[in-house]
Amino acid sequence: MGDYDGILRRGEGLPAGADYVPVTSRTTLWGRLPCSADAPVTTVSSGTTVVVDTLSHEGLLPDQGGDPLAFFSRHGVEADAVLAEAVEVAASGARDADKDGPHVVTGPIGVTGARPGDLLAVDIVGLTPRVPYGVISNRHGRGALAGEMPSGTDNVSVFCGIGRDRDGAWRGWLPAREGGPVETGFPLAPFLGIMGVATATSDRVHSVPPGSHGGNIDIKDLVAGTRLYLPVQVSEALFYAGDPHFAQGDGEVALTALEASLRATLRLTVVPEREAVRAFGELAGPLGESADYLYPTGMDEDLDEALRACVRQAVSILAARHGMDAHLAYAYLSAATDFRISQVVDLVQGVHAAIRISDFEARPHDES
Repeated sequence: MGDYDGILRRGEGLPAGADYVPVTSRTTLWGRLPCSADAPVTTVSSGTTVVVDTLSHEGLLPDQGGDPLAFFSRHGVEADAVLAEAVEVAASGARDADKDGPHVVTGPIGVTGARPGDLLAVDIVGLTPRVPYGVISNRHGRGALAGEMPSGTDNVSVFCGIGRDRDGAWRGWLPAREGGPVETGFPLAPFLGIMGVATATSDRVHSVPPGSHGGNIDIKDLVAGTRLYLPVQVSEALFYAGDPHFAQGDGEVALTALEASLRATLRLTVVPEREAVRAFGELAGPLGESADYLYPTGMDEDLDEALRACVRQAVSILAARHGMDAHLAYAYLSAATDFRISQVVDLVQGVHAAIRISDFEARPHDES
């Protein structure tokens, strides 16, 4: 998971010969996602491991003053502990606050040989913190309690320090009262809220709603050691990453979770269409995988419809992967699988299932 003590600056601490994509004006978009008209910032062969710096948008936004040095200094962060990229992006004017999303995304990265119909497998090899602090925000009248929270102000940005507990484990720390001592510590589990491929559109789509292309899926289970499959929409896939988190609860109810910049080490591999269909059927959207679970997804503006879409995707995967009849797959899912709310705050709601892989490796005891 990495150490939260120091500052990991652009270009520092890289493995020798790494394929590296930093955060610069050339390699990032702010508030929009790559589309078919975009050229890759770099192109790699299938199976290549790339190191991708990501930048949190927290501290950069107009409602936070648009000046990350001033914003973070108010919370005791020294100027040299604010990433230079944060200052550059905030000053760039590259985002229309009325039309674009908040997220900074790094990419796109072309993957040679990827074609529509294929899957792009993204192995999350490692996630390293770049700063020892983060921010949790509720803004624009959004979140699960829109209209109720926050009260008395339009936007709330909660600074969250990172430190060890008595057992040496890293935690995020919050006070019980504004300005009071920290009293609540919660565990950290870094992941990328945004991983996706370019859309088959001529215009860049908004960064907030997720979709079949991936994007802002906010699935907290996609930590280091897991894999994400993305249905390729355009030639060379044009992969990107952003919206880094240090921690999140399922639902992400306040609008954001603990957001902070990460360096991601990712392996990008093309899964040809025939192999993809044999393994998973026709995927309608992103699919996560860990050593223990498959994570089908469902998305819709209506949370009930998102759940239905996720169940349909799970049934389809079990049919393709294990030859299960639909009614038996449906029964299995009802008896054995948790359906989790990924997030309810990104315009398009998200649900993901957790299908235990070991259930399909078990065999009944033969008493004969």
